[in-house]
Amino acid sequence: MKRIYLIALSLLLASTVKVQAQVVDDADNDNEETEITVTNAHGKREVIELPEAMTMELDSLMHLYNTKYLRPDTSCNLPDVNPVYEKSVYMKRLSMLPTLIEMPYNDVVQQFIDRYSGRLRRSVSYMLGAQNFYMPIFEEALESYGLPLELKYLPVIESALNPRAVSRVGATGLWQFMLNTAKRYGLTVNTLVDERRDPVKASYAAAHYLNDLYKIYGDWNLVIAAYNCGPDKINKAIHRSKQNDYWQIYPYLPRETRGYVPAFIAANYIMNYYCEHNICPMMTDLPAKTDTVVVNRDLHFEQVAHVLGLDVDQIAELNPQYRHNIVNGKWRPSALRLPTMSVMKFIDNEDAIYNYMPNELQNKRTEVEVNDEEPTITRYRRVYKYGKQVSRNGRKQGRKKRERPAKGRSVTIREGDTLSEIAKRNNTTVTKLKRLNGIQGSGIRAGKKLKVK
Repeated sequence: MKRIYLIALSLLLASTVKVQAQVVDDADNDNEETEITVTNAHGKREVIELPEAMTMELDSLMHLYNTKYLRPDTSCNLPDVNPVYEKSVYMKRLSMLPTLIEMPYNDVVQQFIDRYSGRLRRSVSYMLGAQNFYMPIFEEALESYGLPLELKYLPVIESALNPRAVSRVGATGLWQFMLNTAKRYGLTVNTLVDERRDPVKASYAAAHYLNDLYKIYGDWNLVIAAYNCGPDKINKAIHRSKQNDYWQIYPYLPRETRGYVPAFIAANYIMNYYCEHNICPMMTDLPAKTDTVVVNRDLHFEQVAHVLGLDVDQIAELNPQYRHNIVNGKWRPSALRLPTMSVMKFIDNEDAIYNYMPNELQNKRTEVEVNDEEPTITRYRRVYKYGKQVSRNGRKQGRKKRERPAKGRSVTIREGDTLSEIAKRNNTTVTKLKRLNGIQGSGIRAGKKLKVK
Protein backbone atom coordinates (compact mmCIF):
# COMPACT_ATOMS: atom_id res chain seq x y z
CA MET A 1 0.00 0.00 0.00
CA LYS A 2 1.56 3.26 -1.08
CA ARG A 3 1.90 5.97 1.51
CA ILE A 4 0.77 9.43 0.44
CA TYR A 5 1.65 12.63 2.18
CA LEU A 6 -0.25 15.18 0.09
CA ILE A 7 -2.44 17.29 2.36
CA ALA A 8 0.08 18.91 4.68
CA LEU A 9 2.77 19.34 2.05
CA SER A 10 0.39 20.78 -0.54
CA LEU A 11 -0.76 23.41 1.95
CA LEU A 12 2.84 24.28 2.72
CA LEU A 13 4.08 24.49 -0.85
CA ALA A 14 0.92 25.29 -2.81
CA SER A 15 2.27 28.51 -4.31
CA THR A 16 5.38 27.04 -5.92
CA VAL A 17 5.12 23.27 -5.95
CA LYS A 18 3.21 20.51 -7.64
CA VAL A 19 3.29 17.49 -5.33
CA GLN A 20 3.93 13.91 -6.36
CA ALA A 21 3.83 11.02 -3.87
CA GLN A 22 7.05 9.04 -3.86
CA VAL A 23 7.24 5.77 -1.94
CA VAL A 24 10.72 4.70 -0.92
CA ASP A 25 9.78 1.00 -0.88
CA ASP A 26 9.05 1.16 -4.60
CA ALA A 27 11.77 3.61 -5.52
CA ASP A 28 14.16 1.16 -7.15
CA ASN A 29 11.78 -1.48 -8.48
CA ASP A 30 12.12 -0.15 -12.00
CA ASN A 31 15.90 0.19 -12.04
CA GLU A 32 16.12 -2.57 -14.60
CA GLU A 33 14.87 -0.09 -17.21
CA THR A 34 17.72 1.10 -19.34
CA GLU A 35 15.99 3.75 -21.46
CA ILE A 36 13.86 6.85 -21.23
CA THR A 37 11.55 8.24 -23.88
CA VAL A 38 11.37 11.96 -24.64
CA THR A 39 9.37 14.00 -27.12
CA ASN A 40 11.36 16.46 -29.20
CA ALA A 41 10.31 19.89 -30.48
CA HIS A 42 8.69 18.32 -33.56
CA GLY A 43 6.51 16.04 -31.44
CA LYS A 44 8.52 12.95 -32.32
CA ARG A 45 9.23 10.45 -29.55
CA GLU A 46 12.81 9.27 -29.20
CA VAL A 47 14.49 6.75 -26.96
CA ILE A 48 17.64 7.64 -24.98
CA GLU A 49 19.78 5.06 -23.22
CA LEU A 50 20.51 5.71 -19.56
CA PRO A 51 24.12 5.76 -18.37
CA GLU A 52 24.83 2.33 -16.94
CA ALA A 53 25.27 3.62 -13.37
CA MET A 54 21.65 4.83 -13.47
CA THR A 55 20.40 1.29 -14.10
CA MET A 56 22.25 -0.30 -11.17
CA GLU A 57 19.97 -1.63 -8.45
CA LEU A 58 20.57 -0.13 -5.03
CA ASP A 59 20.89 -3.54 -3.36
CA SER A 60 23.78 -4.54 -5.61
CA LEU A 61 25.34 -1.10 -5.23
CA MET A 62 25.24 -1.34 -1.46
CA HIS A 63 26.54 -4.91 -1.51
CA LEU A 64 29.53 -3.91 -3.61
CA TYR A 65 30.31 -0.95 -1.38
CA ASN A 66 29.85 -2.81 1.91
CA THR A 67 26.78 -1.71 3.82
CA LYS A 68 28.48 -1.67 7.23
CA TYR A 69 30.05 1.72 6.41
CA LEU A 70 26.84 3.38 5.21
CA ARG A 71 23.71 3.62 7.33
CA PRO A 72 20.51 5.67 7.29
CA ASP A 73 20.48 8.92 9.21
CA THR A 74 17.77 8.30 11.79
CA SER A 75 17.74 11.98 12.75
CA CYS A 76 16.56 12.95 9.25
CA ASN A 77 12.76 13.15 9.34
CA LEU A 78 11.95 14.48 5.88
CA PRO A 79 8.59 13.27 4.53
CA ASP A 80 8.67 10.39 2.09
CA VAL A 81 7.41 12.54 -0.78
CA ASN A 82 9.10 13.87 -3.91
CA PRO A 83 7.88 17.37 -4.72
CA VAL A 84 7.67 18.29 -8.40
CA TYR A 85 8.23 21.96 -9.11
CA GLU A 86 7.36 24.33 -11.92
CA LYS A 87 9.78 24.51 -14.85
CA SER A 88 10.89 28.01 -13.82
CA VAL A 89 12.03 26.68 -10.43
CA TYR A 90 14.35 24.09 -12.00
CA MET A 91 15.71 26.69 -14.42
CA LYS A 92 16.44 29.15 -11.63
CA ARG A 93 18.13 26.54 -9.43
CA LEU A 94 20.38 25.36 -12.28
CA SER A 95 21.32 28.93 -13.12
CA MET A 96 22.28 29.58 -9.49
CA LEU A 97 24.82 26.74 -9.30
CA PRO A 98 28.38 28.12 -8.97
CA THR A 99 29.70 26.44 -12.12
CA LEU A 100 31.84 27.36 -15.10
CA ILE A 101 30.20 24.68 -17.23
CA GLU A 102 26.76 25.79 -18.44
CA MET A 103 23.79 24.03 -16.86
CA PRO A 104 20.90 24.69 -19.27
CA TYR A 105 17.39 23.33 -18.80
CA ASN A 106 15.29 21.36 -21.30
CA ASP A 107 12.85 18.44 -21.30
CA VAL A 108 15.65 15.86 -21.51
CA VAL A 109 17.37 17.34 -18.45
CA GLN A 110 14.01 17.29 -16.66
CA GLN A 111 13.61 13.56 -17.38
CA PHE A 112 16.94 12.85 -15.69
CA ILE A 113 16.16 15.10 -12.71
CA ASP A 114 12.88 13.20 -12.30
CA ARG A 115 14.75 9.89 -12.44
CA TYR A 116 17.25 10.91 -9.75
CA SER A 117 14.63 12.50 -7.47
CA GLY A 118 12.14 9.65 -8.01
CA ARG A 119 13.17 6.10 -8.77
CA LEU A 120 16.83 6.64 -7.89
CA ARG A 121 16.33 8.62 -4.69
CA ARG A 122 17.72 5.77 -2.57
CA SER A 123 20.82 5.62 -4.77
CA VAL A 124 21.18 9.39 -4.36
CA SER A 125 20.97 8.91 -0.60
CA TYR A 126 23.82 6.39 -0.84
CA MET A 127 25.93 8.69 -3.03
CA LEU A 128 25.41 11.64 -0.70
CA GLY A 129 26.90 9.54 2.08
CA ALA A 130 29.78 8.18 -0.02
CA GLN A 131 30.69 11.63 -1.39
CA ASN A 132 32.01 12.70 2.01
CA PHE A 133 35.00 10.47 1.35
CA TYR A 134 35.39 10.77 -2.43
CA MET A 135 34.61 14.39 -3.31
CA PRO A 136 37.70 15.93 -1.63
CA ILE A 137 39.86 13.50 -3.66
CA PHE A 138 38.10 14.45 -6.91
CA GLU A 139 38.38 18.15 -6.17
CA GLU A 140 42.13 17.97 -5.47
CA ALA A 141 42.77 16.14 -8.74
CA LEU A 142 40.63 18.52 -10.80
CA GLU A 143 42.17 21.56 -9.11
CA SER A 144 45.68 20.33 -9.92
CA TYR A 145 44.84 20.63 -13.64
CA GLY A 146 42.84 23.84 -13.25
CA LEU A 147 39.57 22.17 -14.30
CA PRO A 148 36.01 23.15 -13.27
CA LEU A 149 35.25 21.47 -9.94
CA GLU A 150 31.71 20.57 -11.01
CA LEU A 151 33.32 17.75 -13.01
CA LYS A 152 33.54 15.95 -9.67
CA TYR A 153 29.98 14.75 -10.36
CA LEU A 154 31.02 12.77 -13.44
CA PRO A 155 31.59 9.63 -11.31
CA VAL A 156 27.99 9.97 -10.10
CA ILE A 157 26.77 9.07 -13.59
CA GLU A 158 29.77 6.90 -14.45
CA SER A 159 29.84 4.54 -11.46
CA ALA A 160 27.33 5.80 -8.86
CA LEU A 161 30.43 6.40 -6.67
CA ASN A 162 31.25 2.70 -6.52
CA PRO A 163 35.04 2.16 -6.89
CA ARG A 164 34.52 -1.50 -7.84
CA ALA A 165 31.97 -0.81 -10.58
CA VAL A 166 32.58 -2.72 -13.83
CA SER A 167 30.49 -1.91 -16.91
CA ARG A 168 29.22 -4.44 -19.44
CA VAL A 169 32.14 -3.51 -21.73
CA GLY A 170 34.78 -3.74 -19.00
CA ALA A 171 35.15 -0.09 -17.97
CA THR A 172 36.21 -0.13 -14.31
CA GLY A 173 36.35 2.06 -11.23
CA LEU A 174 34.88 5.37 -10.12
CA TRP A 175 35.81 7.04 -13.41
CA GLN A 176 35.08 3.97 -15.57
CA PHE A 177 38.37 3.71 -17.42
CA MET A 178 38.72 1.24 -20.28
CA LEU A 179 41.93 -0.77 -20.08
CA ASN A 180 43.77 0.90 -22.97
CA THR A 181 42.91 4.42 -21.83
CA ALA A 182 43.93 3.55 -18.26
CA LYS A 183 47.36 2.36 -19.35
CA ARG A 184 47.80 5.37 -21.64
CA TYR A 185 47.35 7.59 -18.59
CA GLY A 186 49.75 5.65 -16.39
CA LEU A 187 47.43 3.34 -14.43
CA THR A 188 48.73 -0.14 -13.63
CA VAL A 189 46.46 -3.13 -14.20
CA ASN A 190 47.60 -6.68 -13.47
CA THR A 191 46.43 -9.75 -11.54
CA LEU A 192 46.98 -8.22 -8.09
CA VAL A 193 46.46 -4.50 -8.77
CA ASP A 194 43.90 -2.52 -10.73
CA GLU A 195 44.64 1.17 -10.27
CA ARG A 196 41.43 2.07 -12.10
CA ARG A 197 39.87 1.33 -8.70
CA ASP A 198 42.30 3.56 -6.84
CA PRO A 199 40.31 6.73 -6.01
CA VAL A 200 43.39 8.96 -5.99
CA LYS A 201 45.37 7.68 -8.96
CA ALA A 202 42.26 7.21 -11.12
CA SER A 203 41.10 10.74 -10.29
CA TYR A 204 44.38 12.28 -11.40
CA ALA A 205 44.35 10.15 -14.55
CA ALA A 206 40.75 11.26 -15.27
CA ALA A 207 41.67 14.93 -14.73
CA HIS A 208 44.61 14.52 -17.12
CA TYR A 209 42.32 12.91 -19.73
CA LEU A 210 39.65 15.61 -19.36
CA ASN A 211 42.31 18.27 -19.71
CA ASP A 212 43.55 16.67 -22.95
CA LEU A 213 40.00 16.51 -24.31
CA TYR A 214 39.46 20.20 -23.55
CA LYS A 215 42.59 21.04 -25.55
CA ILE A 216 40.89 19.34 -28.51
CA TYR A 217 37.36 20.75 -28.26
CA GLY A 218 37.51 23.88 -26.08
CA ASP A 219 33.91 23.18 -25.03
CA TRP A 220 33.03 21.37 -21.82
CA ASN A 221 29.82 19.81 -23.11
CA LEU A 222 31.75 18.22 -25.97
CA VAL A 223 34.47 17.14 -23.52
CA ILE A 224 31.92 15.42 -21.29
CA ALA A 225 30.32 13.72 -24.29
CA ALA A 226 33.73 12.59 -25.60
CA TYR A 227 34.55 11.18 -22.16
CA ASN A 228 31.53 8.93 -22.56
CA CYS A 229 31.78 7.69 -26.15
CA GLY A 230 35.30 8.64 -27.24
CA PRO A 231 36.62 11.45 -29.45
CA ASP A 232 36.12 9.48 -32.68
CA LYS A 233 32.33 9.41 -32.37
CA ILE A 234 32.20 13.08 -31.40
CA ASN A 235 34.34 13.99 -34.41
CA LYS A 236 32.02 12.01 -36.71
CA ALA A 237 28.96 13.75 -35.25
CA ILE A 238 30.60 17.16 -35.74
CA HIS A 239 31.53 16.26 -39.31
CA ARG A 240 28.05 15.03 -40.20
CA SER A 241 26.17 17.91 -38.57
CA LYS A 242 28.71 20.60 -39.56
CA GLN A 243 28.18 21.99 -36.03
CA ASN A 244 30.43 22.00 -32.97
CA ASP A 245 27.79 22.50 -30.27
CA TYR A 246 26.66 19.50 -28.24
CA TRP A 247 22.95 20.35 -28.51
CA GLN A 248 23.27 20.74 -32.30
CA ILE A 249 25.16 17.49 -32.91
CA TYR A 250 22.75 15.76 -30.52
CA PRO A 251 20.83 13.74 -33.22
CA TYR A 252 24.11 12.35 -34.58
CA LEU A 253 25.34 10.99 -31.25
CA PRO A 254 25.00 7.43 -29.90
CA ARG A 255 21.81 6.99 -27.87
CA GLU A 256 23.62 6.76 -24.52
CA THR A 257 25.68 9.87 -25.22
CA ARG A 258 22.53 11.84 -26.01
CA GLY A 259 21.58 11.37 -22.40
CA TYR A 260 25.05 11.77 -20.94
CA VAL A 261 25.31 15.58 -20.73
CA PRO A 262 21.67 15.89 -19.53
CA ALA A 263 22.47 13.26 -16.88
CA PHE A 264 25.55 15.25 -15.83
CA ILE A 265 23.43 18.40 -15.45
CA ALA A 266 20.84 16.43 -13.47
CA ALA A 267 23.57 14.98 -11.22
CA ASN A 268 24.80 18.51 -10.43
CA TYR A 269 21.23 19.49 -9.65
CA ILE A 270 20.33 16.57 -7.38
CA MET A 271 23.63 16.57 -5.46
CA ASN A 272 23.00 20.21 -4.56
CA TYR A 273 19.21 20.32 -4.18
CA TYR A 274 18.50 16.93 -2.58
CA CYS A 275 16.91 18.53 0.48
CA GLU A 276 14.30 20.18 -1.73
CA HIS A 277 13.30 16.66 -2.83
CA ASN A 278 13.22 15.23 0.71
CA ILE A 279 16.24 12.96 0.21
CA CYS A 280 18.20 12.14 3.37
CA PRO A 281 21.93 11.47 2.93
CA MET A 282 23.23 8.25 4.43
CA MET A 283 25.76 8.44 7.21
CA THR A 284 29.21 7.04 6.49
CA ASP A 285 31.67 5.54 8.95
CA LEU A 286 34.62 5.67 6.57
CA PRO A 287 37.20 8.15 7.89
CA ALA A 288 37.12 11.49 6.15
CA LYS A 289 40.83 11.98 6.84
CA THR A 290 43.25 9.35 5.57
CA ASP A 291 46.93 9.17 4.73
CA THR A 292 49.24 6.69 3.02
CA VAL A 293 52.28 4.66 3.97
CA VAL A 294 54.72 3.23 1.44
CA VAL A 295 55.05 -0.54 1.52
CA ASN A 296 58.30 -2.13 0.26
CA ARG A 297 57.46 -5.75 1.03
CA ASP A 298 54.51 -7.97 0.23
CA LEU A 299 51.78 -7.38 2.77
CA HIS A 300 48.34 -8.86 3.42
CA PHE A 301 45.51 -6.71 4.78
CA GLU A 302 44.97 -9.25 7.56
CA GLN A 303 48.46 -8.54 8.91
CA VAL A 304 47.70 -4.83 9.13
CA ALA A 305 44.23 -5.35 10.58
CA HIS A 306 45.44 -7.72 13.32
CA VAL A 307 48.29 -5.57 14.61
CA LEU A 308 46.56 -2.17 14.27
CA GLY A 309 43.14 -3.33 15.44
CA LEU A 310 41.39 -2.33 12.20
CA ASP A 311 38.69 -4.06 10.20
CA VAL A 312 39.96 -5.88 7.08
CA ASP A 313 36.89 -4.69 5.18
CA GLN A 314 37.64 -1.08 6.06
CA ILE A 315 41.21 -1.42 4.78
CA ALA A 316 39.81 -2.97 1.60
CA GLU A 317 37.36 -0.09 1.15
CA LEU A 318 40.17 2.43 1.50
CA ASN A 319 42.33 0.46 -0.95
CA PRO A 320 40.00 -0.97 -3.62
CA GLN A 321 42.83 -1.14 -6.16
CA TYR A 322 44.24 -4.27 -4.49
CA ARG A 323 42.21 -7.10 -5.96
CA HIS A 324 43.12 -9.85 -3.46
CA ASN A 325 43.86 -7.88 -0.27
CA ILE A 326 47.58 -8.16 -1.01
CA VAL A 327 49.96 -5.21 -1.46
CA ASN A 328 52.72 -6.36 -3.81
CA GLY A 329 55.36 -4.06 -2.32
CA LYS A 330 58.19 -6.42 -3.29
CA TRP A 331 57.44 -5.76 -6.97
CA ARG A 332 57.57 -2.00 -6.51
CA PRO A 333 56.97 0.43 -3.59
CA SER A 334 53.21 0.71 -3.19
CA ALA A 335 50.93 3.00 -1.21
CA LEU A 336 48.57 1.71 1.47
CA ARG A 337 45.83 4.13 2.55
CA LEU A 338 44.87 4.08 6.24
CA PRO A 339 42.92 6.29 8.64
CA THR A 340 45.20 9.18 9.59
CA MET A 341 45.29 8.09 13.24
CA SER A 342 46.61 4.65 12.21
CA VAL A 343 49.50 5.80 10.04
CA MET A 344 51.95 6.51 12.90
CA LYS A 345 50.89 3.29 14.58
CA PHE A 346 51.77 1.42 11.39
CA ILE A 347 55.23 3.01 11.30
CA ASP A 348 55.88 2.17 14.98
CA ASN A 349 54.77 -1.47 14.55
CA GLU A 350 56.01 -2.17 11.03
CA ASP A 351 58.14 -5.21 11.95
CA ALA A 352 55.35 -6.77 13.99
CA ILE A 353 52.95 -6.30 11.06
CA TYR A 354 55.25 -8.03 8.56
CA ASN A 355 56.04 -10.83 11.02
CA TYR A 356 52.41 -11.72 11.73
CA MET A 357 51.66 -15.09 10.07
CA PRO A 358 53.58 -14.33 6.85
CA ASN A 359 53.71 -17.98 5.74
CA GLU A 360 50.00 -18.56 6.25
CA LEU A 361 48.79 -15.30 4.67
CA GLN A 362 51.36 -15.11 1.88
CA ASN A 363 51.59 -18.70 0.74
CA LYS A 364 53.35 -18.22 -2.59
CA ARG A 365 56.50 -20.35 -2.46
CA THR A 366 59.78 -18.77 -3.55
CA GLU A 367 61.56 -22.12 -4.00
CA VAL A 368 60.36 -25.69 -4.41
CA GLU A 369 62.07 -29.07 -4.54
CA VAL A 370 61.42 -31.36 -7.46
CA ASN A 371 60.55 -34.98 -6.64
CA ASP A 372 63.40 -36.90 -8.31
CA GLU A 373 62.47 -40.42 -7.13
CA GLU A 374 62.25 -43.13 -9.76
CA PRO A 375 58.59 -43.81 -10.49
CA THR A 376 57.32 -47.26 -9.48
CA ILE A 377 55.12 -48.88 -12.12
CA THR A 378 53.08 -51.93 -11.16
CA ARG A 379 52.44 -54.30 -14.02
CA TYR A 380 49.57 -56.81 -13.78
CA ARG A 381 50.27 -60.36 -14.96
CA ARG A 382 47.44 -61.83 -16.93
CA VAL A 383 46.77 -65.54 -17.49
CA TYR A 384 44.34 -67.28 -19.80
CA LYS A 385 42.14 -70.15 -18.74
CA TYR A 386 39.68 -71.93 -21.00
CA GLY A 387 39.68 -69.10 -23.49
CA LYS A 388 38.99 -66.44 -20.83
CA GLN A 389 41.39 -63.74 -19.72
CA VAL A 390 41.90 -63.77 -15.94
CA SER A 391 43.49 -60.83 -14.12
CA ARG A 392 45.48 -61.20 -10.91
CA ASN A 393 42.37 -60.50 -8.87
CA GLY A 394 40.70 -63.54 -10.39
CA ARG A 395 38.04 -61.76 -12.42
CA LYS A 396 37.37 -63.24 -15.81
CA GLN A 397 37.47 -61.04 -18.80
CA GLY A 398 36.53 -61.87 -22.33
CA ARG A 399 39.43 -62.20 -24.70
CA LYS A 400 39.53 -59.26 -27.01
CA LYS A 401 39.63 -60.08 -30.68
CA ARG A 402 42.42 -58.50 -32.60
CA GLU A 403 41.22 -56.22 -35.28
CA ARG A 404 42.63 -57.26 -38.62
CA PRO A 405 43.55 -54.56 -41.03
CA ALA A 406 41.21 -54.33 -43.96
CA LYS A 407 42.66 -55.94 -47.13
CA GLY A 408 43.02 -53.89 -50.28
CA ARG A 409 41.30 -54.89 -53.56
CA SER A 410 42.82 -54.95 -57.01
CA VAL A 411 41.44 -55.35 -60.52
CA THR A 412 43.07 -56.31 -63.81
CA ILE A 413 43.18 -53.61 -66.45
CA ARG A 414 41.32 -54.70 -69.59
CA GLU A 415 42.11 -53.71 -73.14
CA GLY A 416 40.82 -50.21 -73.86
CA ASP A 417 40.17 -49.32 -70.18
CA THR A 418 40.72 -45.78 -68.98
CA LEU A 419 41.22 -44.59 -65.41
CA SER A 420 37.85 -42.85 -65.42
CA GLU A 421 36.05 -46.03 -66.53
CA ILE A 422 37.80 -48.14 -63.90
CA ALA A 423 37.01 -45.53 -61.21
CA LYS A 424 33.35 -45.50 -62.23
CA ARG A 425 33.05 -49.31 -62.15
CA ASN A 426 34.58 -49.45 -58.65
CA ASN A 427 32.84 -46.47 -57.05
CA THR A 428 35.99 -44.43 -56.58
CA THR A 429 37.72 -41.46 -58.23
CA VAL A 430 40.62 -41.05 -60.65
CA THR A 431 42.52 -39.06 -58.02
CA LYS A 432 42.29 -41.90 -55.49
CA LEU A 433 43.35 -44.47 -58.11
CA LYS A 434 46.42 -42.40 -58.99
CA ARG A 435 47.32 -41.98 -55.33
CA LEU A 436 46.91 -45.70 -54.50
CA ASN A 437 48.97 -46.81 -57.49
CA GLY A 438 51.55 -44.02 -57.73
CA ILE A 439 50.45 -43.04 -61.21
CA GLN A 440 51.71 -39.64 -62.38
CA GLY A 441 50.02 -39.26 -65.75
CA SER A 442 46.98 -40.99 -67.22
CA GLY A 443 48.53 -43.84 -69.18
CA ILE A 444 47.83 -47.45 -68.05
CA ARG A 445 48.60 -50.85 -69.65
CA ALA A 446 46.19 -53.74 -70.17
CA GLY A 447 46.92 -56.86 -68.06
CA LYS A 448 48.43 -54.95 -65.14
CA LYS A 449 46.93 -55.05 -61.65
CA LEU A 450 45.45 -51.80 -60.34
CA LYS A 451 44.60 -51.17 -56.67
CA VAL A 452 41.11 -49.75 -56.26
CA LYS A 453 40.79 -49.85 -52.41
